[in-house]
Amino acid sequence: MLDRTASTAAPILDVLADRRSTRVFDADATIDEAALASALEAARWAPSANNSQPWRFVVARRGTPEHAAILDTLMGFNQAWAGAASALVVFAAVTSHDGAPLAWAAYDTGQAAAYFTVQAHAAGLHTHQMGGFDRDALAAAFEFAAELTPVTVMAVGTLGDIASAPEVLRERENAPRVRLPLTELIAADA
Repeated sequence: MLDRTASTAAPILDVLADRRSTRVFDADATIDEAALASALEAARWAPSANNSQPWRFVVARRGTPEHAAILDTLMGFNQAWAGAASALVVFAAVTSHDGAPLAWAAYDTGQAAAYFTVQAHAAGLHTHQMGGFDRDALAAAFEFAAELTPVTVMAVGTLGDIASAPEVLRERENAPRVRLPLTELIAADA
């Protein structure tokens, strides 16, 4: 198998350098419930503005109506591969409280998703976050209140056999991992 460890400009934690977003999941594997619980617990402990903890999760295991409902809201190419994931997890943000907007809710929910991703990888799970989904359809499918906004859907499960994946998936899985250099990302460094 191809080494997918990130080539970094400075040392980072192995769990971060080794983490990647796969599109090839083992369609026969069930979710490791202990690893999933740990990932959700890590997300629960993410930092948030004023400790507001605005994130909410929908956890749907493959084979359930909830998994199918989430899969139905995915757009385009995401529907072609995400169904093989053992679980789909929706990360939603509570964007207002008592009529007042919670300006940092989506950012905080993103941090919860990041914590989930790192913990999941450390526990042997693989993940892929998706922005390509119909937010309105997903909110309607789960009867979200008006203040609850879907932010991302994450596919979670066991890495599948890349060699036996369809060619379009193999190409994406084997493509070089690329990031912009820090010099293009740092706006000011005094």
